[in-house]
Amino acid sequence: MKKGLLNLITDVPGVQVGHVTLEEKLNEQDTICTGVTAILPHSDDPFQYKVPAESFVLNGFGKTVGLIQLEELGLMESPIMLTNTFSVGAVLEGTLSYMLEKNPEIGDSTSSLNIVVGECNDSYLNSMRLMAVRPEHAIAVLESAAIGEFEQGAVGAGKGMICYGVKGGIGSSSRIAEHEDLAYTTGVLTLTNFGRANECKIASWEQDTLEKPDGSVIIVVATDAPVDARQLKRLAKRAAIGLGRTGTHIHNGSGDIIIAFSNANKVPHISKEAFVHQQVLRDDHPMMNELFQAVIESTEEAVYQSILHAETTTGRLGRVIEKGIF
Repeated sequence: MKKGLLNLITDVPGVQVGHVTLEEKLNEQDTICTGVTAILPHSDDPFQYKVPAESFVLNGFGKTVGLIQLEELGLMESPIMLTNTFSVGAVLEGTLSYMLEKNPEIGDSTSSLNIVVGECNDSYLNSMRLMAVRPEHAIAVLESAAIGEFEQGAVGAGKGMICYGVKGGIGSSSRIAEHEDLAYTTGVLTLTNFGRANECKIASWEQDTLEKPDGSVIIVVATDAPVDARQLKRLAKRAAIGLGRTGTHIHNGSGDIIIAFSNANKVPHISKEAFVHQQVLRDDHPMMNELFQAVIESTEEAVYQSILHAETTTGRLGRVIEKGIF
């Protein structure tokens, strides 16, 4: 399918991405090799203008925050934050502080706030027990998030991640779904930390022998197509097909989680209306199949982009993960 202008998730109008990367060798044992990545659904306040969203848990070996309410209400009211496993709490706290500063009424004159945080285990390269990511890093990444181009590979939450035995991290891609006079953009961002070299369909590197946790992947799907939460879960399931195309068979200890949202229909937090009036795509319209294909293709390429852009990285205990060459 036709790619978006930048071939990034930020091709979806309004979507913003930011990274904070932490890298420091402390001593012969410990190295900080981690970070935070934020995806904002649009340029307005995400609490004041919520968006339809859903998640699909392909394998539940993960420590995410916020998916229960996402599943129940089908609305997202925060940025999507990505980091390492032991930093979920710090990122949650920082994101909460950021959102409370912008919305003094949260927890006072109006409801509480559901923040979404996803994680992968980067402890092979990162001294994860030191919990180097602090709340201020989450605040910094939210303040720096922007539309347009952003770095991929070993940056942000992806700094210490490993994919198919080589350096992985942040990858992204986008596709244009078109049918007659309709055209919508679908973008995907992946945090890749999974798989063995012999699984990868296009790997040219030798089989790895790393003794590390099974790993995980977080996939974020964004679109400007007018679809509701139920349909977004259908899109999220198709991302699993794109992931499978790369070769993984989803290990027992892998947390493989997909979050999908649409910013076509924003839902205001405050309204005197009894009803929500939205235009939603019919399931049986040919455009739905185009969106399915867009998600699959974008996910597959985003995984490869995470490897393509990553650089050889040295982490704790002097461990080195090489750049993958296709």
